[in-house]
Amino acid sequence: MNDRVSFGYEEVSPEEKTERVGAVFSQVARKYDIMNDAMSAGMHRLWKDRFVRRVKPRPGEAILDMAGGTGDIAFRLAAEGAEVTVSDINQDMLDVGIERAMQRGIDSLVWSRQNAEELSFPARFFDAYTIAFGIRNVTRIDLALAEAFRVLKFGGRFFCLEFSTTEWPGFKEIYDLYSHKLVPQLGQAIAGDADSYRYLVESIRRFPPMPEFEAMIRHAGFTRTKVEPILGGLVAIHSGWKI
Repeated sequence: MNDRVSFGYEEVSPEEKTERVGAVFSQVARKYDIMNDAMSAGMHRLWKDRFVRRVKPRPGEAILDMAGGTGDIAFRLAAEGAEVTVSDINQDMLDVGIERAMQRGIDSLVWSRQNAEELSFPARFFDAYTIAFGIRNVTRIDLALAEAFRVLKFGGRFFCLEFSTTEWPGFKEIYDLYSHKLVPQLGQAIAGDADSYRYLVESIRRFPPMPEFEAMIRHAGFTRTKVEPILGGLVAIHSGWKI
């Protein structure tokens, strides 16, 4: 097993990546949602709405929302009657989500600190597994996908919303310039932290292309896999079934 993994454009040990990613999200937790609005001009809300429509949450079904810290996806799932467990490796992100849930009067969610690579839940426990803008920050993506497969019931579904690489000519170059030059500046202006947002941009560049990530999902055991590009692949919805 390769003992080096990517942390942005750096190659580090798995232990160092886990520690440094944790520090990044502890640093940005309080400004995370504000920065999402600023960086995407609010479009992340539309992407998340579309994502949850694809999940098709049903009343009473058990859904694990992994890397769901601040609750954005969980609130949407719960609004459809699903019984949602929100998990994240970072307690600071979970604390922000719990506060937001209290402010909204939402008390039906279960909040659980979990490492996506080593979930404490029993096998065949959930009807659906969702992860939005989180899997690229996992140290061992293959282990996280294997755990997603393990905790899903037979007939369960996997959905992942993640940045990718847009294939639209011209737009790719504009986005590269924006993300590398302006996003860190926004991070500094709004969150007082350019370095964390520089890493987040770099982590997108290091994430596998859409066909490669779809192959990883299939390798974990999922069937009927599908990729739905948004904005030419700037963002993509990946899905698969445990059958």
